[in-house]
Order: sequence, then C-alpha cells, then structure tokens
Amino acid sequence: MGQLCSERARPISFAGGPSILPPEVLAEVQEAVGELGCSGQSVLELPFTGPGYAAIQDEAETDLRALLGVPPQYRVLFLQGGAYAQFRLVPINLLGPGECAAYVETGYWSARAITEAASVCRVVVAARALNRVPPPATWRIPDEAGYCHVTGNETADGVQLHHVPALERVALVGDLTADLLTGPIDIARFGLIYASAQKNLGAAGLTIVILREDLLGRGRAGIPGPLDYARQAANASRVNTPPVFAVFVAGRMLKWLRRQGGLTQAAARCRRRSETLYAAIEASNFYRCDVEPDDRSRISVCFHLADAGLEPDFLAEAQRRGLHHLRGHPARGGIRACLYNAMPESGAAALADFMAEFAHTHRAGG
Repeated sequence: MGQLCSERARPISFAGGPSILPPEVLAEVQEAVGELGCSGQSVLELPFTGPGYAAIQDEAETDLRALLGVPPQYRVLFLQGGAYAQFRLVPINLLGPGECAAYVETGYWSARAITEAASVCRVVVAARALNRVPPPATWRIPDEAGYCHVTGNETADGVQLHHVPALERVALVGDLTADLLTGPIDIARFGLIYASAQKNLGAAGLTIVILREDLLGRGRAGIPGPLDYARQAANASRVNTPPVFAVFVAGRMLKWLRRQGGLTQAAARCRRRSETLYAAIEASNFYRCDVEPDDRSRISVCFHLADAGLEPDFLAEAQRRGLHHLRGHPARGGIRACLYNAMPESGAAALADFMAEFAHTHRAGG
C-alpha cells in the first residue's frame, strides 16, 4: 500500500490554507523530523530554551528582515494563536485611553476583524466596499483613532490592496496573512503587520507580528504575558513555549524564497499565475468575477459560473483531474483558487486548461 501511495500523482491543492509546500522544503522538513542535523534529536523534540532553537529563530528573523527590508526600529515577534487572535490583540496592545480604532472593510475577513475588535474597543468603519478597495482619499479616520486597520488580501472575496497608502496621523495596521512575502512591500508605511504562517510561510501554528518599537507598551494594563507584544519583544518571543516546529518550517520557506530570487521574482510569478486564471475567466461569459479589475487578488482568484447549478459538477470533475480544494469560502460560495508562493505556474495553467475544456463541453451541452 505504501508503494502505491508513493507512486500516485500528487494532487494540486488550491486550498485557502494550509497551503502546499515546495517539494524541496518538504524533504528538508521530513529529514529534520527524523533528526535535525547531527543533533540526535528530532526538531519536534528541540527544547525552546536551548541554543539550537535560538539559532533557528534568529536565522528565520534574519532571512525575514532581508526579504522584506524590515527597518531596524521594527521588532519581529514569533507568536501563536493565528491572525484571528490578533483581531483582538491589536486593539488591546495598541490603544491608549480614549482612543478608538478605524477599520477599512473590504470583505469577509475585515468584517470579522471589526467584530472582534468591537468587543474590546470602539470601532469606526473608515470606509466600506465589498468588491473593491475604497480609495484612501475617501477614508474617514477620526482624530482619536489609535490606528487604521486594513486587510491586505480578502481570501473569501478575491479583493486585494495593491497600493499601500502613506497615512500621516495614525499608524497603519495590516492583516497580511494571505499576501505577506508574495511581493515587495514598504514596511515603513505600516506601524504593525501580522500574518499567519500557513499561507506563504509553511505550517499552521505560527503568527508573525512586525511592529514599530514606539508602539510597544501602549496598551492596557493586565495583558496576559503570552499576548503582550511588549513582554514578548523583551523576551525574544519566548515568554511561553513558541511554536518550534512551525518556526523551523517558516525558516526553510524563507530560505527557499531567497533561492527563488526573493520577493521581486515572487511577485512576477504571482502575477503570471493569476493572469492565467483571469484570462480563462474573461475568455467567455461562462465564468464571472465580480471584483473590480484593478482590485482583483493575485492570491485568491474568486469567481462563479454563470450557471450556478453547474458548480457541483465543476468541482467534482476538477477533483477527478487532480485539481483539489476549489470550493469557495462557505460564506461566499462559488469557486476559489488560492495561489500561494509554493503554487507552481503549471498548477494555474492546468486549472485554466480545465476551465476552458469544461466551458466548451457544457456550452455544447455535453
């Protein structure tokens, strides 16, 4: 049975997360699970208080800073809880007395962030649009806002912020879970960014937070230690046991990205993959994408069939062809193809070919 499984063609997964990993990274991880270097220990057994793990985390931070061009006045935290936990932790850690939080709502996940933040602070929706990004000139940010929050890529809706605005009065906070490391960004335009690792950085369980030092220690008193940005920054992200394995996988992914030409090349691959699918959508009226063209995601390509009744057949036939996890987010329906960093361009091409074939067959009544 093991031989049959190893000979089976690996499916192409377009899942929203966890994402696929490059084969060479998988091989490195598999080896480290058996034994990390010549340590005699699996990476799963590595004590987080020892020099072995400290070296892994330090190396990951060095590579992350190099790829993103993180300025020296920013701190990098390796945390747990996912981006969802940050929906509450951001206002708890950043807002002082009398301050509110401003949010730009562009889809499902920014709406969830608003709901969570509203349970711990006053929230003002600075702008709202569900099939595009509202122009920054239209954002209405109150004077008492401690920060303004954006969602870089709406994975459920297929909307992406392609141009980061330069805000003058308040810190810009970004949930970059889906698009971090898919292209160059100007970190200096943000006060804080956060991202779960399971999209472009490997295994679930790790959340990266990068924030400007002057934002540390601004939050309310009594924040539990593992959730307090200032305490984690002062203790090298090791107030509690960090997600050792997920940090190791992220480190392997960061080195892979550097070998692949860094973020400029990542952005080029990202653009080519998404353009392949958008061309297949626009080739006829068989498929429909409701997002404004300038704000369409290069990461999460979301669309519907003009005849929604054919979507179950589309998904079933795609899976038979080895194209997996294309069902849209439960809150939005339709079809969704997530194109994270490890997705080969051949995967997008295979899906585009299938889309053309499926449309031809069903237009012809086949």
